[in-house]
Amino acid sequence: MIMAPYRPFSLSLKLLALLSVASLLSACNGAKEQELDAYISSVKSRPAKPIDPIPAIKPYLRFVYPEQDIDPFDVSILAPVVSAVSEVKKIENGVEIDTTRIPEFLEGFPLDSLTMVGTVHRKGELWGLIKIPDGGIQRIKKGNYLGKNFGKVEEITETKIKLKEVVPNGFGGYKVRDNAIALSIK
Repeated sequence: MIMAPYRPFSLSLKLLALLSVASLLSACNGAKEQELDAYISSVKSRPAKPIDPIPAIKPYLRFVYPEQDIDPFDVSILAPVVSAVSEVKKIENGVEIDTTRIPEFLEGFPLDSLTMVGTVHRKGELWGLIKIPDGGIQRIKKGNYLGKNFGKVEEITETKIKLKEVVPNGFGGYKVRDNAIALSIK
């Protein structure tokens, strides 16, 4: 004799249990909604609390410092005083910029956006490899220019590129400043 496997609950019994649980849950939900509605209506029926008045705005009282007639934010005080008797002298230190020279490609980038990524020996000369912001690599040699401040390459070593820049001196002239780009290991 072959016996069927033991099934404690039949399908109809499982369905009946599921329906009864669902009906109990929906009954509980309805009771809680009624409680919530009653609470909301009781809160809405309470009288509103009065709103505090807007605080009075204190008038601005300007403080005048004694013996201070010059505005510290006026840029005209930085301009040199020109009198009829004496003229403003432009400080010259012999540094001039060659404005007739055609700018090189690497002069279109600020110096801090350029990175040295290596060197190459070509025809017995050491060339520097410069990475520009868009990821391209440019090679330079001694005498080339780079950066926005007329930086001329003076020396290229395995670890750095030394250059001289021409920057404003603040008095209408220019001064020469040493700078360098070190090899970046990334």
